[in-house]
Amino acid sequence: MAFLKVVPLERALNIVNSLPLNAKIEEIPLENALGRILAEDVTSPVNVPPFDRATVDGYAVKSENTWNANESNPVRLKVIGEVHAGEEPNIEINSGEAVYISTGAVLPKGTDAVIEFEIVDREGDEVLIYKPIYPQAGVMKAGTDIPKGKLLLKKGMKLGFKETALLSAVGLEKVKVFAKPKIAIISTGNEVILPGEELKPGKIYDINGRALNDAVKELGGDPHFLGIARDNEESLRTKILEGLKYDIVLLSGGASGGTRDLTASIIDELGEVRIHGIAIQPGKPTIIGVINEKAIFGLPGYPTSCLTNFTLLVAPLIRKLLGGEFKIEYTRKRLTHKVFSVKGRRQFLPVKIKEETAIPIMKGSGAITSFINADGFVEVPENVEILEEGEEVNVILFKF
Repeated sequence: MAFLKVVPLERALNIVNSLPLNAKIEEIPLENALGRILAEDVTSPVNVPPFDRATVDGYAVKSENTWNANESNPVRLKVIGEVHAGEEPNIEINSGEAVYISTGAVLPKGTDAVIEFEIVDREGDEVLIYKPIYPQAGVMKAGTDIPKGKLLLKKGMKLGFKETALLSAVGLEKVKVFAKPKIAIISTGNEVILPGEELKPGKIYDINGRALNDAVKELGGDPHFLGIARDNEESLRTKILEGLKYDIVLLSGGASGGTRDLTASIIDELGEVRIHGIAIQPGKPTIIGVINEKAIFGLPGYPTSCLTNFTLLVAPLIRKLLGGEFKIEYTRKRLTHKVFSVKGRRQFLPVKIKEETAIPIMKGSGAITSFINADGFVEVPENVEILEEGEEVNVILFKF
């Protein structure tokens, strides 16, 4: 094992993409499906509507019986019964007959149209019709809304309320979705404390635990914050072993080459360190390892570096485990200011997006507001020392 033997970002991405983790599928009740990702195409198992039904309140008739109707010589039809929504009609009409029907009710046998009650008159057991009605008027045929076998939703779609309503409309009570990857989150450091604790000299409140937890949740994963590991071997090993109950372990801090940083040594002892160092700035001392076929990431401690590397490395893996593609998505914006970079190392500079421009944030990765105020970060290639004002650049958004 070689600590801090840096590799190009592309090499790191290939290693992450080849980690021994695969998407899993589970079947869940529709009531729990909101926000989940479909794991299969869904076709309708039924016709909607499942029967020919009335779209108005009125009288179900044979349309041909009305074709001679006019204002001066109305057609008289005998009303032989009623059909209401939710009932199964046992009526069949013959020529010269009609049935009163309510909206949504099944069309009785022998009828092919419904005429609105507002444009007819009722005299005893007869209905007077003053104008012709044509076949299928006032009727929705079975399957005209959704035919049986129609593709409703495609694999990979995120289920919103309209999608779950559609699945309910065709009678599905369960749906197959990609299982949420379970992700353990561990903050590290003697100086880090949880919100609510007393802020004593030398201490700082944990930001990375909350940021990583909620970024995972936004992506659709299942985060589990395990608390803070202190800068000693026993504490860190205990937290890592606890994290191995989950699919992925994320640690923030404890990844540099300093003597207090034990993460890489413990991962190497328990499993295998596959990367310890990526040729990017910030975030060079990032660790990627495997323990018992569980992926483990040692991310930098500075918030901007931590979330930048999470966005570059971990977010694509989570998307893959949720049935998506393993890729980094870019948008193109124009810089508002000239930017200087270090030649030979790929740099990621936090920026704020305003319309079609990217405004550089120059406070450094150690400043919390560098991350909080940033909408994403600009990629500065290794062989570039200066990006000019107005130059079009790749921007990766903090958007999960």
